[in-house]
Amino acid sequence: MRYLDSKSSSEVSDKENLVERISVVSEKVGDLLASGGLAVVIGWIGLLKFTPAEASAIEPFARHSPLSGWAFNYLTVQQFSNVVGLTELLIVGLLLFGFVNRSARRLGGVLAAGMFLTTLSFLFTTPGVVDGTVAGLIPALTVPGQFLLKDIVLLGVAIRTIGLRAE
Repeated sequence: MRYLDSKSSSEVSDKENLVERISVVSEKVGDLLASGGLAVVIGWIGLLKFTPAEASAIEPFARHSPLSGWAFNYLTVQQFSNVVGLTELLIVGLLLFGFVNRSARRLGGVLAAGMFLTTLSFLFTTPGVVDGTVAGLIPALTVPGQFLLKDIVLLGVAIRTIGLRAE
């Protein structure tokens, strides 16, 4: 029977070490892509908030939400969009500074998570996001609803970012 188990402990150990090294590297690369990718997505979309087209695009979502609709009593659509854009750029700054400062990354992650929770709430407050059901069970999301649904993944990345180590 010893012949069947002829792999030396060093061979097993080498394979385990390789698997462990791959795991560590993939975790570090994944963390970098999560934080960096989140900053890129929020930054890109944040910069667009300063354009009239993007301001008009977010208005129907924000205006129908009890979390943000009140702001339109005080701000124009473009002013509201600019405030959202500035907030998103602040989050980006914190996420990027978070590569050297754990507290900044955590704060950026918390703010990003709050932002994505807010946008996910639009699924329930924006008229026309759902158009009936599929097979009587699954809500049939319209294009705006599908657009909002991806924020579930971004919320997960933001929450994960809160717990990342600054290295």
